[in-house]
Amino acid sequence: MTELLIVFVVNDNVQLMDIAGPADVFAEANTLHGRPVYRSVIAAPQKSIRSSCGFALEADYRLQELNTLSIDTLLVAGAPDAAHSLPAPEFIQWLSDTAPNTRRFGSICGGVFSLAATGLLNNRKITAHWADVDLVRQRFPTITVNADSIVEEDGPVRTAAGVSSGLDLALALVREDLGEKIARDVARQLILFYKRPGGQRQYSRQRELSPAGRSALQSLQRQIMEHPSATYSVDVMAEIMQLERRQLTRLFTQETGLSPAQWVEQTRLAIARSLLEAGRSPLKVVAADSGFGFVRTLRRAFQRHLGITPIEYRKRFGHSR
Repeated sequence: MTELLIVFVVNDNVQLMDIAGPADVFAEANTLHGRPVYRSVIAAPQKSIRSSCGFALEADYRLQELNTLSIDTLLVAGAPDAAHSLPAPEFIQWLSDTAPNTRRFGSICGGVFSLAATGLLNNRKITAHWADVDLVRQRFPTITVNADSIVEEDGPVRTAAGVSSGLDLALALVREDLGEKIARDVARQLILFYKRPGGQRQYSRQRELSPAGRSALQSLQRQIMEHPSATYSVDVMAEIMQLERRQLTRLFTQETGLSPAQWVEQTRLAIARSLLEAGRSPLKVVAADSGFGFVRTLRRAFQRHLGITPIEYRKRFGHSR
């Protein structure tokens, strides 16, 4: 196999782990394969850049110097402020011209904003950090965003949701190129999940706990949040609001983007997550206090929305004592 050139495209304030983590995966793959397969380099508009953690970096190439090289994989690294500080038009133009000439290209975390600005992600399915999903959808409506996936593949495009997801992306690329065994061995050596359990929704903040919409609806939402174990069928909620079922459903959809039943379930899920994170109450108590009633109902909701069980969630995010 010819040595594959992996180019990490960066700008000032780059998140260091976006490049260091995946580069270590490729380096370990070289070691386990027994000869160099990957050559990882950093490319930037200028030679000297500074990372978001303060480290000074020296780019291997200026962007224009890469025009004579054969790039196998081009990955745009992100920055903490990537959503609100797009690079210069020349940077976007270089990406637009260069990425289509590679075997595959993509982004890590906030790098998705620069790549999306080129138009190369239009009509593609990607992933983005959970906190950026709404903004990506708003700013680039022709892009389909999978809000839960850690890594997404669509044709030549590869995207990673968050900073540590760059490791998952690199493992996926190694698996594509060198097969399951090498990829698994890399994961073992670096003590990584070969396939991370669950999606990224398990890491998201619980925004569903915030009442939304007009004041009368917020009053109902607060009542549900304060007494989640009460009965909240559509008929009960319509009676509380003194509305017809159809009116209540339309109001919830307009103001929250969810049906009444969906809003209740997501709120109960957020409460259950908080209970699991904060204490060690038995699951039957968590199920009762969050409004799910039964452990099996709680478990089904966690599997459906987060891709993991309540016990796994507590192990991962619960408070250690």
